[in-house]
Amino acid sequence: MPGIRTEHATDGKLATAISNMVVQSLRHYTGRGPTRSRTYIHDQLISVVLQGTLTRAERRLVADGKSDLVLHTRKAFHGLMRADLVAGVEALTGRTVIAFLGSNSIDPDIDVESFLLAPDAHAEDSTDACV
Repeated sequence: MPGIRTEHATDGKLATAISNMVVQSLRHYTGRGPTRSRTYIHDQLISVVLQGTLTRAERRLVADGKSDLVLHTRKAFHGLMRADLVAGVEALTGRTVIAFLGSNSIDPDIDVESFLLAPDAHAEDSTDACV
């Protein structure tokens, strides 16, 4: 169908490689990796959804009513990890990341890392409409 892009066979391997890279970065910075991860790739957008990211200490803070502190700390981690995550996605895709956004949710325990890539100069002109 026009305007609908299905995943190419190589997208699955790329998605797995990106998931693994993000999980390893999170483990490096927080001492613990998520329990689940899944990467979605569509045109210029890559989104990595991570579940079970909170450390034991963060879960304890949440239980003590300090969710805002945990979210503030996670935002700081996004700032620290930014360069490594962007460099990893650029190395794996061969494309330039023009924007990186990351955010956490406490309940449910989900983290989303999104990367917007520069248009691929070698790709066909896209007629996809965003709705």
